[in-house]
Amino acid sequence: MTPKKLWDDKPYYSFAYYLRETFGEKLYRLPLDGGMTCPNRDGTAGSRGCIFCSEGGSGEFSGNPVLSIAEQIEERKSLVSGKFKGSRYIAYFQAYTNTYAPVSYLRPVYTQAALHPDIAVLSIATRPDCINRENLILLSELRKNKPIWIELGLQTMHEESAAFIRRGYSLSRFEKAVSLLKEFSFPIIVHTILGLPGESKKQVLETMAYLRDCHINGIKLQLLHILKKTDLAGYYERHPFHVLAFEEYCDLVISCLELLPQDMVIHRMTGDGPRDLLIAPMWSLDKRKILNTIFHEMRKRNTWQGKYI
Repeated sequence: MTPKKLWDDKPYYSFAYYLRETFGEKLYRLPLDGGMTCPNRDGTAGSRGCIFCSEGGSGEFSGNPVLSIAEQIEERKSLVSGKFKGSRYIAYFQAYTNTYAPVSYLRPVYTQAALHPDIAVLSIATRPDCINRENLILLSELRKNKPIWIELGLQTMHEESAAFIRRGYSLSRFEKAVSLLKEFSFPIIVHTILGLPGESKKQVLETMAYLRDCHINGIKLQLLHILKKTDLAGYYERHPFHVLAFEEYCDLVISCLELLPQDMVIHRMTGDGPRDLLIAPMWSLDKRKILNTIFHEMRKRNTWQGKYI
């Protein structure tokens, strides 16, 4: 990748820069609920979900599933109109598992988003064990209207950690999904969690090196949030474990960024825990401070000097 100066002067390939480079402007994510559940909840792979997952399937900020997708888009647009003055959006299917339904159900859900004039791209969060040829054929048809990204929740490459968080699928299943998505030429964004109980910095960086070698397109670095009404909250109360401190987390993120390839888009570096549900770490509520600290520390260390700046 040719070295270049980023729009926002970040020493990493920021999501904001990627949007300006690809779409010519900033886009705002509209979290939507496609009305699906998850194989880790309905008894197929499990019944209680991942240990950290909330009742809302990590979609607390999503639209009302009672509404159609077109109605949710309009509702979400009105909610962000005071802070976003752009005209185009990302339809972000966030809650639960968004390819976990028959094609006959998925088609009208995604068609509404793909045909909406204000939607520039669809981003679909799902599980590797819910990727198959049938739903990718459907999405291949729909991307003739709008680009489509696929977001996979991996969290960690380590099977012991995966078993603890009740992920419900093996690393080999993730690899099969990545291979199939590449066959269909879909951009792949992978979710990871930093701060899982018992995981060392070395193990986190092993996950980063693994994903580097998978040649995915983008990554989300998510801080572990302990939320009320989750099994993780109950475990934390019974067996208090180390929760990453502010400085510790910032240093870990920088180490991850230094290891990842320069052409991988960094979609997220912390995450948003609902204030009314968050138990720990409370410092994570100051997202601006986290991002600014990471940025300034990277500049101070001359991290990635010469690659972009």
